[in-house]
Amino acid sequence: MSNDFLLLVARILLALMFLVSGVPMITGSAGFAGYLGSLGLPMPMVLTWLVIILKVLGGIALVIGFQTRLVAWAFIAFCVATAFIGHFPADMTGFWKNIALVGGFLALIAAGPGALSVDKR
Repeated sequence: MSNDFLLLVARILLALMFLVSGVPMITGSAGFAGYLGSLGLPMPMVLTWLVIILKVLGGIALVIGFQTRLVAWAFIAFCVATAFIGHFPADMTGFWKNIALVGGFLALIAAGPGALSVDKR
């Protein structure tokens, strides 16, 4: 199995988590905004739409390998922020899941998107 194929699979698997959670947020944005408001975050509806945009458009960008390293850095910032804001200390499983995702994104940054990507075309 080629490294390029494995990098494609890695990009898809990393993106799936965000696409699967981000797409339904489009119609359920008010509920998520309420959750963000309960955390004391400012402008919860604006933050909600920024999260939706990152999850959906960033997820698609990862799948096709467009601006892969830049998108990976954005997801790293998102994962670290949500680990501490949304998970620590009440949900340590969620916290460590986010930290593990950071590791996956760092590996993707180090390896690049592979030949099966828009970035390499």
